[in-house]
Amino acid sequence: MLVTKYAHSCLRLEHDGGVLVVDPGVFSDAASALDGADAVLITHEHPDHVDVDALTRRLEKAPVPVRGPASLAAVLGDAAEALTPVTPGDTFTAAGVPVRVLGGRHAVIHPDIPVVENVGYLLDGRVYHPGDALHVPEDVEVETLFAPIHAPWSKFSEVVDFIRAVAPRRAYALHDGLLNGNGFGILDRQYTALSRTDYQRVEPGTRIDV
Repeated sequence: MLVTKYAHSCLRLEHDGGVLVVDPGVFSDAASALDGADAVLITHEHPDHVDVDALTRRLEKAPVPVRGPASLAAVLGDAAEALTPVTPGDTFTAAGVPVRVLGGRHAVIHPDIPVVENVGYLLDGRVYHPGDALHVPEDVEVETLFAPIHAPWSKFSEVVDFIRAVAPRRAYALHDGLLNGNGFGILDRQYTALSRTDYQRVEPGTRIDV
């Protein structure tokens, strides 16, 4: 399976001729990520994870299945017609990739901000995209973790402990669209030193064989 890491939280997976896109948000080049997609997975409703305009334009060209939490329908507008709601525990195949749904709730940003639904996706039984949560899957040996390294809701020590608890063979930085060069330099050194796995941050557009 070949994974292209787009900016922020977007991944494009190519597997046996199929193309699966996860979280094509407004901080990513969503239109490029969605070009030729056979299926789309969205973790939650926040715009950095779903660019509604780009998704709508893609669906106008040709229908593709979209899966995500039921609450996503409220922000999708006309694109909601393509949505199949999913909940934790669901399993299905998307663009030829076996998918297991995990998690359920977004991490708390602040007690005054409502917590929305958030699902993570275990792809092909070995690649994990958690969305905006630090949910540790049970009874799963994750080979490749895409870890959300920076967010208004996160704390460095909690993310380190999350990576350690998942214990993947390797981890790649995800959810990094709010960082500048200074932040990348500091966090890259710290995650490399403390995550207890092969940690890397790759530039948008990098293709990874997993």
